[in-house]
Amino acid sequence: MTALEPPLALLAELTHRCPLQCPYCSNPLALEKPANEMPTADWLRAINEAAGLGCLQVHFSGGEPTVRRDLEELVAGATAAGLYTNLITSGVALDAKRLTSLTAAGLEHVQLSFQDSGAEIGERIGGYEGAHAKKLATAKLVRDAGLPLTANFVIHRQNLHHLTEMLDMAVAIGAHRAEIANVQYYGWALKNRAALMPSRTQLEEMTATVAAARARLEGVLVIDYVVPDYYARRPKSCMGGWGRRFLNISPSGKVLPCHAAESLTGMAFDNVRQRSLAEIWRDSEAFNRFRGTDWMPEPCKSCDRKEIDWGGCRCQAFAITGDAARTDPACGLSGDHARLVELAAGEAEAAADGFVYRRYGAG
Repeated sequence: MTALEPPLALLAELTHRCPLQCPYCSNPLALEKPANEMPTADWLRAINEAAGLGCLQVHFSGGEPTVRRDLEELVAGATAAGLYTNLITSGVALDAKRLTSLTAAGLEHVQLSFQDSGAEIGERIGGYEGAHAKKLATAKLVRDAGLPLTANFVIHRQNLHHLTEMLDMAVAIGAHRAEIANVQYYGWALKNRAALMPSRTQLEEMTATVAAARARLEGVLVIDYVVPDYYARRPKSCMGGWGRRFLNISPSGKVLPCHAAESLTGMAFDNVRQRSLAEIWRDSEAFNRFRGTDWMPEPCKSCDRKEIDWGGCRCQAFAITGDAARTDPACGLSGDHARLVELAAGEAEAAADGFVYRRYGAG
């Protein structure tokens, strides 16, 4: 097995509470109730343990992390521990007073999510009236505070025709980076896949649009682009490999190798309230199950890319085949690849448009 390196980043999912109801949310269908959320002291201990392990960054996420009243205390604790702090937010609950207090606590970066370039489609997707104007106001607050801003856009069949407008909007609001991420089909997105899946032609058009925008906006906007795995020929290196560089802590304290790992039913994840983060990272059964290359089946085991993509995505293998240990169907060498492509093409052609919104009890 490859030598164990320290984790690079911690994703701190503070809560599953959120004013928005996005149908592609990566949170599990069984949303964690507020009563089960970790208290401040446990979060501060976990953040300090992450720094002690060698983490360099902490990303405060959710749900919507700003609904936590202790967010400033957590940001201050992370700053004191020497971690780079990033807030991933919908922006609808963030005002000038709150942002000032977060900045004073040490916040260093904001990622602000948008559902579209305009209110009509964006607010239909997010299920929150008035959200778009609030997001634009938050973007101005972030730039006025002198913080770097990344605009996050999740792309799918029902908003991809506005991709150019989204990129232009990112420039207009003063973002230095835009993340154009096609939906990844876990959690609520898997439940809504038929309403979100683009066609291959649409994907090719998106890719061309991003390439043209990168040339047009060079030196103005950095554009990150994530394509849907369902049209890939080789799998992505999911989180840099299972249990290699990334930690995710859920609202209740479960420690996960990726944000979608709770979709692997039957797998038990240790809780940082009962066990130290260092022990979990080093010794837990869940982290070691797919770490490295020893677990791999063929054709992965003999593949010259096995220490590049690390076998691809375990959650996707499980979602498509029911077996997390199978070759990721995104790989063209997988026996399940044709099934994945046919599934994508069929759902894109059917063009369903109704959503199951992310709500407590809607799963």
